[in-house]
Amino acid sequence: MSVKTYIQDNKERFLNELFDLLRIPSVSADPKFKNDVFAAADFVKEQLEKAGADKVELCQTAGYPIVYGEKLIDPALPTILVYGHYDVQPADPYELWDSPPFEPVIKTTDRHPEGAIFARGSADDKGQFYMHVKAFEAMMANNSLPCNVKFMIEGEEEVGSANLDIFVKANKEKLKADVVLVSDTHMISLQDPSVTVGLRGLAYMEVEVTGPNRDLHSGTYGGAVANPINTLCKMIASLQDENNHITIPGFYDKVEEYSAAYRKALNEAPFELEDYKKKLDVADVHGEAGYSTIERVGIRPTLDVNGIWGGYTGEGAKTVLPSKAYAKISMRLVPNQDFREISNLFEAHFKSIAPASVKVKVTPHHGGAPAVVSTDTPGYRAADLAIQEAFGKKAIPTREGGSIPICALFQQELGLDPILLGFGLDTDALHSPNEHYGIQNYLMGIETIALFFKHFTDQARA
Repeated sequence: MSVKTYIQDNKERFLNELFDLLRIPSVSADPKFKNDVFAAADFVKEQLEKAGADKVELCQTAGYPIVYGEKLIDPALPTILVYGHYDVQPADPYELWDSPPFEPVIKTTDRHPEGAIFARGSADDKGQFYMHVKAFEAMMANNSLPCNVKFMIEGEEEVGSANLDIFVKANKEKLKADVVLVSDTHMISLQDPSVTVGLRGLAYMEVEVTGPNRDLHSGTYGGAVANPINTLCKMIASLQDENNHITIPGFYDKVEEYSAAYRKALNEAPFELEDYKKKLDVADVHGEAGYSTIERVGIRPTLDVNGIWGGYTGEGAKTVLPSKAYAKISMRLVPNQDFREISNLFEAHFKSIAPASVKVKVTPHHGGAPAVVSTDTPGYRAADLAIQEAFGKKAIPTREGGSIPICALFQQELGLDPILLGFGLDTDALHSPNEHYGIQNYLMGIETIALFFKHFTDQARA
């Protein structure tokens, strides 16, 4: 029996197992889900053992455990280190979901006529890392595993992977491999399969603006005392100019400027602007002047408000002048931008633009470095060959706007470039209500991953 036949014969079981995993609300950012995050780790451990991995263990950290497993068949053969994460983003706001976020259902969509799995974590990253477990099972069942494999599945990616950093630095020998394989990105489409070769970094901040020492009556005090929400909005608005250029001094000092030839090649990836706007239901795109949408997402830094709150937000009216206002602000970074340096620049600038009528507190949360990988490596060539065999066409190298901070960690600490072999689509509503993942993407991903193992073994030994 071939791996492809094994996948088809076990399709329903593969889906049902994923549904069981998706039902576990493993939200790492919210302490009320603590037991569920640990339950997800237990589930992953059990499934790796069933698939045939050896030495499967829960490696305890100061936070949530890292699930480690391996199958070492011959020290003379290459070793692939598989990375993924079992934690998920919060599902809030629940009322915007068309179905409960932790009760997976299959629905058809324009992009997924064969059906898509709607649930939190379906594409990010449970559905994608679980493909690796099933590809491994399929190879083991057919006695066709061509090389060694190690699994490292963590539970804190959505909150910055702070403990993974410690684990990797302390376990370099344990994690020794020839390549890191990651499925936590997307491809252009099933018709235009792609491999991500660049990710942006991240600096995530929280700001607090305080005015009076208590909430005040907006009639009695309005116009005489600074309103922190009004002030915060003005401060945030000043962080970008009329060309959507970030105004923080020093922000662009280390940003790489690419050649016209490189930018032209980047824009040759399949992209229809009108289709892009239609999918998002927007009349026009927005961004830094002088750059295309592809460039704005792939090679330019950004600053976005992820949340803003303060004052009264309940039903009806309450005429209050609030004491405090808050915002969460993230900055996506490009190569050469250090997230610690950018965080410091942001804090200094944000405090400097505050009027004397308010006090400002800035708290850095988490961050990570950008990562760019070469297309001239055995890993990339193996990914390209696997996609050619599974999809019938060459892979398109792309730069993606998201951040996976641990990719730079793998490069720095393990000396390994990550191969970002993702199978989601940019329309799968990651981090949003109604997140989903195509059934065909899931099954094609399992098949392609198994092919990657075959081609990487050949490439590494060539």
